[in-house]
Amino acid sequence: MGLIAQPLGWLLTQLYNIVGSYGVALAIVTLIVKMALYPLYKKQIMATAGMTDLQPKMQELQKKYANDRETLNEKMQELYKEEGFNPMGGCLPMIVQMVVIMGLFALLRNPMIYIHSEQMYFAIHESFLWIRDLSQPDLWVLPILAGVATFFSSWLTRLANPTPQNSNVMMKMMMYFFPIMIVWLARAYPAGLAVYWFVGQFIQIFFNLRFNKLRKDLKEKNKSVKKKKKKKVVGGTN
Repeated sequence: MGLIAQPLGWLLTQLYNIVGSYGVALAIVTLIVKMALYPLYKKQIMATAGMTDLQPKMQELQKKYANDRETLNEKMQELYKEEGFNPMGGCLPMIVQMVVIMGLFALLRNPMIYIHSEQMYFAIHESFLWIRDLSQPDLWVLPILAGVATFFSSWLTRLANPTPQNSNVMMKMMMYFFPIMIVWLARAYPAGLAVYWFVGQFIQIFFNLRFNKLRKDLKEKNKSVKKKKKKKVVGGTN
């Protein structure tokens, strides 16, 4: 994680020298990282949306060729090609995001391992808003804010990306359980890390609103294309 954490630590130090506040520098670093990852978020979300749209057709094929695995695989590949869908399209963006997030997590959990600046030794203990020491946990306010932001971010994602009925219960459980886990973790880790998570999820809410609109536009575009194809087929048969 040092390969990611050290450059982020350097960026955090430079921003602190400019703004003079460790909390504000953390928020800006989070914003920069989220904006840099935006294209990958978009690619992953659109790939997920494509998978959701294909679910009915995939389920039909699975029922039809339940006893013929080889033919099922061939038909699935034909479906992917016909729809222009790459089932691995969302994997690489997700992996890159996780590596960056883990590096940032490592930096903010133990900043002095990756930041070599005497000035920052004192900066991480600064107060920020109601938080007296960003190197110590904030027991309630910030963890609750982080949990609420996580819930709304997950809710917006699920709202525009409905899951099949058999996985609906599990997704609902995760939507409620994950924010609770975030609250619990934020009460145990340094407040600086909770600042990062809250700001990141707050930004993610706006990302998800944007992605939801893109999904809606994509669905409308696909419907329009399919209608035009049907008209051509009907016109051709006449």
